[in-house]
Amino acid sequence: MPRKVSLSFLKLTDFRNYAAAALDLSDRHVVLTGDNGAGKTNLMEAVSFLSPGRGLRRVPYADVTRVGAANGFSIFTRIDGMEGEVEIGTGVDTTDETATRRLRINGTTAKTADELTDHLRVLWLTPAMDGLFTGGSSDRRRFLDRLVLSLDPAHGRRATDFERAMRSRNRLLSEARFDPSWLSGIEEQMASLGIAMALARQEMLGLLSRLIEESGGETPFPSASLKLSGFLDGQFQRVAVDLEDQYAEMLKEGRYRDAGAGRTLDGPHRADLQVRHVQKEIEAERCSTGEQKALLVGLVLAHARLVGNLTGHAPVLLLDEIAAHLDEGRRAALFDLVDGLGGQAFMTGTDQTMFSALGDRAQFLTVADGGVSE
Repeated sequence: MPRKVSLSFLKLTDFRNYAAAALDLSDRHVVLTGDNGAGKTNLMEAVSFLSPGRGLRRVPYADVTRVGAANGFSIFTRIDGMEGEVEIGTGVDTTDETATRRLRINGTTAKTADELTDHLRVLWLTPAMDGLFTGGSSDRRRFLDRLVLSLDPAHGRRATDFERAMRSRNRLLSEARFDPSWLSGIEEQMASLGIAMALARQEMLGLLSRLIEESGGETPFPSASLKLSGFLDGQFQRVAVDLEDQYAEMLKEGRYRDAGAGRTLDGPHRADLQVRHVQKEIEAERCSTGEQKALLVGLVLAHARLVGNLTGHAPVLLLDEIAAHLDEGRRAALFDLVDGLGGQAFMTGTDQTMFSALGDRAQFLTVADGGVSE
């Protein structure tokens, strides 16, 4: 079983509705219950900031700072992590016009947020993701990229650099500046980054698909089959350098077309994740709302198992309102699956009795009026 990674202490200052909060945690799962709007998801969002990026809500840092706070927010935690015990502090100072995120690990300023992945991996499932299969392709690409990031921290930097290069190309085309040397240089950069992104996504889908297939539908949640389409379909068995040359040529040939469209029409930014319900043999978007939720739960749990298998350390799971639409039997099965992953999970709900099947495997905390109590 993968080694457990767990938070033992969490302190928030001026974060969302918390002026100040400090939680002593055991290495058990953490169940947060309370009324809607009490701040349960806010606590989970704070934990999500222990991974690269803008957290599970993906909002500007200024929106995270408590209303009326003079400065920014801060998060401090102690973790039994992948490299042993570690103290992590992060936050922003909103008096700084750039509102740059700060990160200190064991008192030392980190060069990038990617250093967080040396100590823990954080995965989440929130109600906002329930429309994943029926929403736009950009939501599914973002979801897939989060899966890739959990195993390949450099993926985020590649995606950022690709977007920057693509914006430069789009600007040159919009200004009718068809300088071949400038455009070719940018397109070669886009090809290198774009193919690296696409290959990382394909590798993740291959690993996850094999794990799901090997599990053989042994869980109460349906199995998903996964496929990426919309960019160089059926070509990824070829070597990377040939794919880069092909994509660079596509960009060159598409310059006037892209100039007319006002955007780049070919690339990994146009790919879409296709998901099918294996047992019913239908596309996920055609499933019922309940079936789509069950598919998503099964997919996230399979990914968590994959992360544990490949890193040797179970991820920290954030499961927001996870039990709300499950019957008693499926809730109990879910908790057993989560516990079987070997890690620490944070779960929220309005009714503590929905989590009774966890028993002493969880620490139960009540959230109310910007405070947390046992």
